[in-house]
Amino acid sequence: MIQRNIAPVLQHLASQYPVITLTGPRQSGKTTLARSLFADKPYITLEDPDVRRFATDDPRGFLAGYPQGAIFDEIQRAPELTSYLQGMVDADPQPGRFILTGSHQFELMTQVSQSLAGRTAVLRLLPFTLAEVHRIRSTGATPGLAQTLLTGFYPRIHDKGLNPSQALADYFATYVERDLRQLAAVQDLQRFERFVRLCAGRTGQLLNLNSLGNDAGVSHVTARTWIDLLQTSYIIHLLPPWFTNTGKRLIKAPKLYFYDVGLACWLLGLRSAEQVARDPLWGSLFENFVIMEAMKDRLNAGESPEMYFYRDSEGNEVDLLLPAGGKMHAIEIKAGATVNPDYFKGLKTFAAHHPGALAGGGVVYGGTQSQSRSDWPVHSWLALQTKPAAETTLPE
Repeated sequence: MIQRNIAPVLQHLASQYPVITLTGPRQSGKTTLARSLFADKPYITLEDPDVRRFATDDPRGFLAGYPQGAIFDEIQRAPELTSYLQGMVDADPQPGRFILTGSHQFELMTQVSQSLAGRTAVLRLLPFTLAEVHRIRSTGATPGLAQTLLTGFYPRIHDKGLNPSQALADYFATYVERDLRQLAAVQDLQRFERFVRLCAGRTGQLLNLNSLGNDAGVSHVTARTWIDLLQTSYIIHLLPPWFTNTGKRLIKAPKLYFYDVGLACWLLGLRSAEQVARDPLWGSLFENFVIMEAMKDRLNAGESPEMYFYRDSEGNEVDLLLPAGGKMHAIEIKAGATVNPDYFKGLKTFAAHHPGALAGGGVVYGGTQSQSRSDWPVHSWLALQTKPAAETTLPE
């Protein structure tokens, strides 16, 4: 098994808390990681109907079979268990006793916050980082940027050498057939699938629910519900804007990204690296990739996923702001392979307007050579694949 960057943090927290809750998208590697790090614990999946029925009908009897603890996979399938776990860990708060995993962030977090507050550490595991993928193919050549975006980062694709188009088609079909039935009653699946594809066409753009709903043929309320659903099940992430009290009018709508850029490519109908490189959304897909790398780094370090973008009413923009000691580390993201002076415009404007808020910054671009410039360093996307696991931000 490839060493996941989050593993040291998970092991450390398991030495402090009686319960560890590990959430994240389906097929992000939660089960593999939990079973690898806690191989001495019984593994129980609540996806199994018989197991789930036992846990639901007789939670006390079910838990009595695991007095020393266990790994309970997809815990949100038996939500009442967390209430009974509370009593068990209060009576015996042995660190690392129970490991819970789940794929629905809002639903799972509601259960945890109500029943296990103060008793559990919560971590989120997203698909592979570029550095983790690099470890898998340490003896092979690195694919080009377009192929990297097309393939995405779900572990199974890399572990098994799967065709990404087929694997992502299966992933999305499984999501529609299983997760949607658990989370909400979506009556018109065909229209919902069209809605998700329309979201992919808006990768990196400000979220406009009226426009999205009109194009999908659904109401604003339905569009809002479906966006929440996609967030809950780790399909999309909404990056919020950064606000100040300077009085300068700032954009307030969030920007839409996908947790996995490969899935966004598949939803756009892209099936080859050449198609990705020629697509009008090439720059947005690269931006999606870099922003998710930053989020994975923060989550893998056990930090808050708090990140922002900046855009004012005059069109000045910085693609990514990362909190750094009370200030912001500003990152511009450019897919072009040749450094252009315009790459630094947003950084310079932000530094001029908010000098007290800036902790540093730089550019991540689609070229292969990093550059040590006097004002703003420029980093190749390839630099992300060699970052040590302990790093928690993009290169500085």
